[in-house]
Amino acid sequence: MTQLRTNEFIAPPECPVFEPSWEEFADPFAYINKIRPIAEKTGICKVRPPKGWQPPFACDVDSLHFTPRIQRLNELEAQTRVKLNFLDQIAKFWELQGCTLKIPHVERKILDLYQLNKLVNDEGGFDAVCRERRWSKIALKMGFAPGKAIGSHLRSHYERILYPYNLFQTGANLLVSCMKTVTEEDCENRPNLRRRMGSYVPFCNVLAEKCMCRCVCLSQVDQYMCLVCGSGSEEDRLLLCDGCDDSYHTFCLIPPLHDVPKGDWRCPKCLAQECCKPQVAFGFEQAGRDYSLRTFGDMADSFKSDYFNMPVHVSLVLVEKEFWRLVSTIEEDVTVEYGADIASKEFGSGFPIRGGRFQVSPEDEDYLSSGWNLNNMPVMDSSVLTHITADICGMKLPWLYVGMCFSSFCWHIEDHWSYSINYLHWGEPKTWYGVPGYAAEKLEWVMRKLAPELFESQPDLLHQLVTIMNPNTLMNHGVPIYRTNQCSGEFVITFPRAYHSGFNQGFNFAEAVNFCTMDWMPMGRMCVDHYRQLNRYCVFSHDEMVCKMASKADTTMDVALASAVQRDMTVMLQEEDKLRDKVSKMGVQRSQQAEYDLLPDEERQCSKCRTTCYLSALTCPCSPGQLVCLHHAHDLCSCTSSELTLNYRFTMAELYPMMEAVTLRAESYTYWVSHVSDILEAKQDKKKLRSLVVEAEVKRFPQSDLLRQLRTVTLDAEKCAVVAQQLLIGKRQTRYRSGGRKSQSQNLLTVEELRSFVRQLHNLPCSIRQAPLLKDLLTRVDDFQQSSEQLLSDEAPSPVALQGLLDLSLGLDVELPQLALLRERLEQARWLDGVKGASVRPHSLCLDTMRRLIDQGVGLAPHSSVERAMARLQELLTMSEHWEERALRLMEARPRHCVETLVEALQEVASIPAYLPNCLLLKDTVDQAKDWLQEAETLQLGGRIPVLDTLTDLVSRAKAIPVWLDPLARLDSLVFDVQAWKESAAKTFLMKNSAYSLLEVLCPRCEAGTGPQQSKYKRAKDAAQCSERNSARLDCLSDVERALSESKDSASAMATLAEVRQKEMESLLALRASNESKLLLAGDCGALRVCVCHKAPSGAMLQCELCRDAFHRSCVLGSNQDPLPNQAWVCPRCQLSEKPPLDRVLPLLASLQRIRVRLPEGDALRFLIERTVRWQHRVQQASAEGVAVTTSHQRWASSSPTWGQCRLEELMVEGFLLQVTLPETQQLYRSLIKLDPRHHHHTDSPFPQHSNGVACPKKEAVNGKRTKRHMEEEGSKRKDKAKKPRKKKPKLNKERSQEAKGTSSLTATHSDLSLSDSDEDFTLCAAPWCREPEGKQVNWVQCDGSCQQWFHQVCVGVSAEQAEKEDYICISCTQPDHTRE
Repeated sequence: MTQLRTNEFIAPPECPVFEPSWEEFADPFAYINKIRPIAEKTGICKVRPPKGWQPPFACDVDSLHFTPRIQRLNELEAQTRVKLNFLDQIAKFWELQGCTLKIPHVERKILDLYQLNKLVNDEGGFDAVCRERRWSKIALKMGFAPGKAIGSHLRSHYERILYPYNLFQTGANLLVSCMKTVTEEDCENRPNLRRRMGSYVPFCNVLAEKCMCRCVCLSQVDQYMCLVCGSGSEEDRLLLCDGCDDSYHTFCLIPPLHDVPKGDWRCPKCLAQECCKPQVAFGFEQAGRDYSLRTFGDMADSFKSDYFNMPVHVSLVLVEKEFWRLVSTIEEDVTVEYGADIASKEFGSGFPIRGGRFQVSPEDEDYLSSGWNLNNMPVMDSSVLTHITADICGMKLPWLYVGMCFSSFCWHIEDHWSYSINYLHWGEPKTWYGVPGYAAEKLEWVMRKLAPELFESQPDLLHQLVTIMNPNTLMNHGVPIYRTNQCSGEFVITFPRAYHSGFNQGFNFAEAVNFCTMDWMPMGRMCVDHYRQLNRYCVFSHDEMVCKMASKADTTMDVALASAVQRDMTVMLQEEDKLRDKVSKMGVQRSQQAEYDLLPDEERQCSKCRTTCYLSALTCPCSPGQLVCLHHAHDLCSCTSSELTLNYRFTMAELYPMMEAVTLRAESYTYWVSHVSDILEAKQDKKKLRSLVVEAEVKRFPQSDLLRQLRTVTLDAEKCAVVAQQLLIGKRQTRYRSGGRKSQSQNLLTVEELRSFVRQLHNLPCSIRQAPLLKDLLTRVDDFQQSSEQLLSDEAPSPVALQGLLDLSLGLDVELPQLALLRERLEQARWLDGVKGASVRPHSLCLDTMRRLIDQGVGLAPHSSVERAMARLQELLTMSEHWEERALRLMEARPRHCVETLVEALQEVASIPAYLPNCLLLKDTVDQAKDWLQEAETLQLGGRIPVLDTLTDLVSRAKAIPVWLDPLARLDSLVFDVQAWKESAAKTFLMKNSAYSLLEVLCPRCEAGTGPQQSKYKRAKDAAQCSERNSARLDCLSDVERALSESKDSASAMATLAEVRQKEMESLLALRASNESKLLLAGDCGALRVCVCHKAPSGAMLQCELCRDAFHRSCVLGSNQDPLPNQAWVCPRCQLSEKPPLDRVLPLLASLQRIRVRLPEGDALRFLIERTVRWQHRVQQASAEGVAVTTSHQRWASSSPTWGQCRLEELMVEGFLLQVTLPETQQLYRSLIKLDPRHHHHTDSPFPQHSNGVACPKKEAVNGKRTKRHMEEEGSKRKDKAKKPRKKKPKLNKERSQEAKGTSSLTATHSDLSLSDSDEDFTLCAAPWCREPEGKQVNWVQCDGSCQQWFHQVCVGVSAEQAEKEDYICISCTQPDHTRE
């Protein structure tokens, strides 16, 4: 889709839209007559039915097939069609000249040849424009920018394309045969040959060119002579006409041709004959295929979606602008199809009809007889068309319209200038444009002025419905235009002689029909005269319709319609009488009666003006089958008048009585009016009044003011009688006892009305027998009013007295003004009682109760007591709301208020006598804050280190209390530090994507042999099962975690972990024994299951040094991974963590000591470090007892197994269980390798290969003999490293004396299994896990607690800056209850 131009379409103003009520919608003609004064000013209007009026769609979709019309959009617009016709003529002209027309481009736009030709002609022609040099002016008028020499281009294109055509149009190219020789002077007299041919060359010097297809052979030239110059010379420039074979020189033509045409060529004479043929009248073609409703809808939706490149629902404004752009351009050729004027009689109407094929449901039967059903509207009594017996499609029978995007209906008025109504059943909107009836001639004049070429060939062009013109163009010429978008379910009504056009926004289904009201009749007669001038046929005979209406001028004809028919018939008879008199004076003597109403319309049309004759016509024997109306008596034939015959339907003597009957019907209303006026002046019986009303209804008199007055008087008389009877017999008791309210469905007489009613009984034209009784009722009413005034004058009347007086009013069936005051005072008394009762119960007096009482009091009538009570209640409410809002603000304040501020506020609230929820909530909040502060103070002053769970719970509860709590920030920071510590510990210990928690890694294992394949779900399930066991048992991690959390101090936590450590060692040793026996005693290798894959052994296997299970290399190692030589290998199930070195773990413990919060992970880490230190001491003891590794090896090797070897193996197992990396572990492993080579894990397969490829243990192993394992040569030849002598370590801050404690050897950490034999003195660190740092300078720190011991800073995780600025307290001083094993 191309972009819109800058001069976009400007939408005209909207037409009026009417939305009738159900009552107005009941009578369509009455409603249309009501809106006519407004709507006819715009020509069209839109009517939206009341909500709920949705007739069912009754058309048979499957059987509806139609052939649509083809519409080429740029041929619809009048000015665009003129341009296209002009271009067709130019193209035809040049085609006959043997050339193909190619429209040039100027400034990247197609040159508008029509506008250029028109402007040049308006300026005086080509020669005048050239002479006065007006080409630049013409370029400006065509919209080109000045200063670009566009004028010279326009002149060149005009001279080449348009100038020859204009010469042809003027006849200047029609050559006269002349035998004289053309001289140079003759050539100079030709108009500007240089400009037309590019250069001026005299005829005698024209260069001969080779003939393409038109030059004849030399042998045949002699018989052809130029009809202009009479010469047969210049044979190569001699042309033969393809139409008449005449000969012409190219240079003898006007204008001369500088080249021989390549195609067929016509001489000027033949060219004039071809181009002067009359053009075929423009009209729509029928499509080449038949559509059903579904196939047409698919085609329409596909077209719109493809054109706009978006879904079908496009903006209405965008579609409207694009439509008017397309119809105004000659560059784009868009073709659409429109299913218009489909007869509903053949395919069925969209509205349900009686006897139709569509089955109407019971709830939709009202639509069958609805006046807005387009099948009913033309034939209703109020429609004039009901008197036409013929079924006229489109006028009396609806037409169906199936539209698609851009399909349009062109400017037109309805036949006979009638009304039309269009209903859009469903689909996308239809856009309408309308012109008021008074501007119809203005529109016709503008279109004739702007497109005169179209009206020259088709004078009745606007009646063909094939031409549109842009509304903006018409508005610019003073034509009023109005528009609307008709959506589905809406009506559009066009008024008499209102031109209208429009287009469809997309696929839709509409239905339309004509109708005529009585106000149309004068307009209809004018239309017949207009048609006579245009020689256009009539759809029906207007005179015939009037005569048929006059023949029914009885009581059934509406009086107003009779008046309209009487006026129209008067004009008709006067004109007919005049015409017959004229014919008689012409000499027509013969006459005969003709039953024209029995003849079809085409057999009684005037042969001159095509008017349908009815009253009279002229015929002649010389012209059988032809007749003329009396207006064209001289146009029938050339015979004398005496040969003509006057054919008449009625004689004038018959016509006048018909008019008298109509007049009598119209005047019967006048007589009735006179009679009614007389009766209203005199007093008569009410039955006489009723008879006059009935007569008006039977004779269908118009709804005049007099008839309404008569009905009013009659109804008043009857109402008086009924009311009097009801008042006396007590049938109008309509008040309730609880206040005497009257029912809204009843209308009671007031006291004054009762008085006037009694007087009215004497004034009505009837007698009322209940008059004396009504007078007595009036007396009782007066007594009630006096009692009411006395009671209302009291300052504080009793509610009981008020209720009693209201009860008395129940017997008086009259509207009493005192009842309102009595009810007001009764409501005031009851309200005051309610306020008093609420005030004595302040515990239940909430804000809603106060507001409800105030709202009730506001609705009461003003009174001093009420105002005083309202003031007190409003003051209490204001104070209560203030404190409620203040209490809420105090709780929501940021920053939060302290407890003291809230306590002060609560002291002020205590004096308010009302129930205040926010204040009570504030009190509860203060109590919670006090309890929390008490608990926090107890926790701080208890002397015990808080547990993390207790601390976390305390912080979370504090955050939920909207009070500023001083300890919260410190406790929250403490919790944050703990979380940070846990994250740091997790990064230190946990492997990437580890399935274990930090506590699982730090604690001893509850069950040995559990690996990563044990999912979290299973561990969670085990934890749930363990929680159900006895709390004293430690069978799973959740039991351990619960025991650690419930432990009172670190000592109990250490005892718990020691118990778990004992279970870990026992279960792991049992697992090792089980795995070793499984490998040794397995008789069938195929049944043996090892490794993480639980498959049989195969190939070279790896054996875990911890669980002693066998593993496939491919299952546990990567493609480029192999175990390190002389290094212990642990399987993935036993490798729980990263096993950081001890120097990375000690700072974690030191930072946890500074936090001073107990948590299970901290206890587990402390136990891990102490267990590590104890293990190192045991290794040192074992080393000391064996004196040397080599010695012990010789001694232990004497017996298999020995006690020493078992002890070393147990130490190694526990070393592997520790989640820290220690050098002693690998040293133990190497020592055991020397004692038993089986501990070497990356040997060749220990299982021999059987024929089936499965590895099995050797039988010698079953017999108790050990398998020899191959040792690496370098491992067996490795020499013990020489121990370096220790140097004295310089001390920081203070020199310590040498200590000779007996436990010093137990606390020292060695890097080798053998004891150091250095004799140098060195200072001992008090830390059990001393790392014995070496270097030029070793930093120390002294405990500021009770022990005053010295520690290496690196051993306790303290930096030099912390040692100088902060106090350091060791673990023994911070936890006095902590004891080491």
